[in-house]
Amino acid sequence: MPQLHIALLQLASHGADLAANLEKGEAFCRRAAAQGADIALFPEMWSIGYTFFNPETPGDQERWNALAVGSDDPFVTHFRALARELGIAIALTYLERWPGRPRNTVSVIDRRGEILLTYAKVHTCEFDVERHCTPGDGFPVATLETAAGPVQVGCMICFDREFPESARILMLNGAEIILVPNACGLDAHRLMQFRTRAFENMVGLAMANYAAPQHNGHSIAVDAVAYPEIDGEPRDTLIVEAGEAEGIYLAPFDLERLRAYREREAFGDAYRRPRLYGRLVETTVHPPFIRSDATR
Repeated sequence: MPQLHIALLQLASHGADLAANLEKGEAFCRRAAAQGADIALFPEMWSIGYTFFNPETPGDQERWNALAVGSDDPFVTHFRALARELGIAIALTYLERWPGRPRNTVSVIDRRGEILLTYAKVHTCEFDVERHCTPGDGFPVATLETAAGPVQVGCMICFDREFPESARILMLNGAEIILVPNACGLDAHRLMQFRTRAFENMVGLAMANYAAPQHNGHSIAVDAVAYPEIDGEPRDTLIVEAGEAEGIYLAPFDLERLRAYREREAFGDAYRRPRLYGRLVETTVHPPFIRSDATR
């Protein structure tokens, strides 16, 4: 089976300029397709370059809200047409218009230009300006048809990856590959945490971050095949890790090897005991984790 190639689009944005970000995003998608990508993955909230408003500036929040787009608006339909033209999938990120407060969203557009799934960030950063976004309410997984064959994909966005439950529920929902748009500094701890999500769930993970100086790059892709042979020596699961520079970082995933590994290894859902995990879904929070700005 051919390998699945995911292009991590590590870009610097034009701030809140939708037209400029659309133009640049198209150019990089074309380059990714020319390099053999099956999926092009944008960093978080690409439509407006993950910019927010100043609460102290009158009218600034209204201006920011007006930048939100719907799935039928030109910003999204342009990339749908582009995916169809190029014959690749595009994981497009944008501030999504939504009743009340907008959402921080990624839509996976298939190579026919259809929106396969739309995921809104569940773990919005309530300790920051993302408290003005509506959180998502689920972790959908869908079958994406690619030149490498069908693959089960899901998404999580930035802060979502810091909660083990996000990748775990995606795995339980059937995900083989998880696409992760990002917009923050990626230090050694976050990168190690990211690799752990792949290892413990036996899923492939691909994350696209903003280039420096907007953030610090280090877009990364890892597979889960830590032990390629039964009772054999472990291997490094890193596929690619970028530096800080803008560019396209192509990550090949061997789906056949990943699936064989998931059939035989001990992680993922193989030996879990969920009847003992009831506390995980309780909503009461106990010290020292009580935060005045957190909601459930």
